Amino acid sequence: MDKVRTRFAPSPTGFMHIGNLRTGLYAYLFAKKNGGDFVLRIEDTDQARYVDGAVQVIYNTLKTAGIDYDEGPDKDKGFGPYIQSERKSLYLKYAMELVERGGAYYCFCDKERLDSLADSNGVRKYDKHCLRLSKAEIEDRLKSGQSYVIRQNIPAEGEGSYVDMVYGKVTVPYHDMEDCILIKSDGMPTYNFANVVDDHLMQISHVIRGNEYLSSTPQYNLLYDSFGWERPTYMHLAPIMKDETRKLSKRYGDANFEDFIQKGYLPEAIVNYIALLGWCPKDNREKMTMSEMIEAFDVDGISISSSIFDEVKMKWLNGEYIKELSDEKFYELSLPYFKKGISSKYDYRKIAPLLKTRVDILSDVEHKTDFLAQFGEYDKNIFITKRMPDLAIANASVSAALIALKNLDDWSVDSIRDCLSACAEAHGIKNGHMVSNVRVAITGTEVTPGGAFEMADILGKEETIKRLEFSKSLLEK
Repeated sequence: MDKVRTRFAPSPTGFMHIGNLRTGLYAYLFAKKNGGDFVLRIEDTDQARYVDGAVQVIYNTLKTAGIDYDEGPDKDKGFGPYIQSERKSLYLKYAMELVERGGAYYCFCDKERLDSLADSNGVRKYDKHCLRLSKAEIEDRLKSGQSYVIRQNIPAEGEGSYVDMVYGKVTVPYHDMEDCILIKSDGMPTYNFANVVDDHLMQISHVIRGNEYLSSTPQYNLLYDSFGWERPTYMHLAPIMKDETRKLSKRYGDANFEDFIQKGYLPEAIVNYIALLGWCPKDNREKMTMSEMIEAFDVDGISISSSIFDEVKMKWLNGEYIKELSDEKFYELSLPYFKKGISSKYDYRKIAPLLKTRVDILSDVEHKTDFLAQFGEYDKNIFITKRMPDLAIANASVSAALIALKNLDDWSVDSIRDCLSACAEAHGIKNGHMVSNVRVAITGTEVTPGGAFEMADILGKEETIKRLEFSKSLLEK
C-alpha cells in the first residue's frame, strides 16, 4: 500500500470516551502527518449494545474536536458503505470463501454443548468438534435449517508473529488462541472478522488501536494470510488509567468528552491534553494547536507505558487556552454559566474581562460570581474573624467609605478609585486597608474577580451602598 490510510471505527454505544477519542486522534495525526487519508467507519455489528443517537454523538464529537475525516458515512469516496450493518451480505460472502479456503468452518454446537467445555475455573475453549464434520453432513445440516456460526480455523501448533510500530516484535503461540466466531448465528459478523474484511476493502494501511488487541492480532493476520491479502501495519496504544491500578472505563462513566465540554472545558484544550496521554513531542511542548500536533507527531514519541488521566493538569492547560481568548469570545462562551445563578441586572460584559485570567474552566464563572447573588447569607462570625480581622480599621474604613460613596455622582471605576483614595487620606487610613475592607464589605468573600473599584462599578451605586450599610451593621454589633 503506497498511500497511508488510517481509520477510526467507534461503536455507537453511548458517549465518546476519552480513550476512544485519543485512538481516533492519533490515527488522524498519523494520517495527516504522512499526507494520507483518515477514514471514519461505524462498527455497529453488536446490535445488542447499540444506543439510539450514538452515531450522531460520534459525528458531533469529531466535529467539535476538530478531527475532520476524509471519508465516512456522509463522505463516500468509493469504499462505502461505511456503516458495518449495511455491509452484512459482504461479510457472509467472504466468510464462505474462507470456509472453502480452509481458514474457517461451520459450527452447529448448541449452548449446552458449549457450556460443557468449561473447565473447573469456568474457562471455556472450543475443541474444534465441528471441524471434523464431513462435507455431506454439513450440507445436510444447512439444508435442514440448523442454526450455525462460522468459526476461524486456528492452527493447533506454531506461533504467529508481527512487528508493531510501538511494541516491536510480538509473538503469540497458536495454542493460546481459540477458534473464535467470525459470523454469528444471526448472520452478523463479529469484530474479529468485520474489521479485517473492511480494513482490506477500504485499503487501510495502518491499524491504530488499543493494546488489548496485541495478543489477538495474530488471529487477524491468519485471516489476511488465508485470503492472500497484504497485512496492514499495526500501532497499538497503551491504556489511559484512572489511577495506577484502574483503567478509565466507559462502562463506569469515566471521562466522556461531552461531560468535559459541559463542565466548561474548551474542545481544543481537551484534544491537546489527550494527545499528550501516551505521546510526547521531541521538544517536550505541552500546548499545541492541531496543526502543530500534526507537524510534531512522531511514533518514536509514543510510550509503551500507561498514562494516568490527570484532570488537574488538563484544567491548568484549559486555563492557558482561556487566557488567550479575546474578551468577546470569552464573554460568549462563559455567558451561559453566568446566567445559571446570577441576576440579569448585572452587566456581565463588565465582569467577563476580569474573570478571563481567573478561571481554569468556564463553569468556574458560576462560583466566582456567587457574591453577586448571595450577599448577606454568610455567617457574621466568619465574616468578621476570617475576612476583617482588624475590626477597628474595618469599621473606620467601611463607615468612611459609606459616607463618601453616597455623595459620589459620577459612578465609574476611575471615580470610585479617586473617591476611596481621597477618603483614606482624609481619615488617616492606609489606602490598601481602605480598598481591601471595602471590597470584602461589598462582596462578603475573600476572593473576587477584581478589586473594590471594579466590584463597586459592577454592583452599581444603589447595591454598593446597600451592602456597605449591611456590613457596617455587622461590624458595629
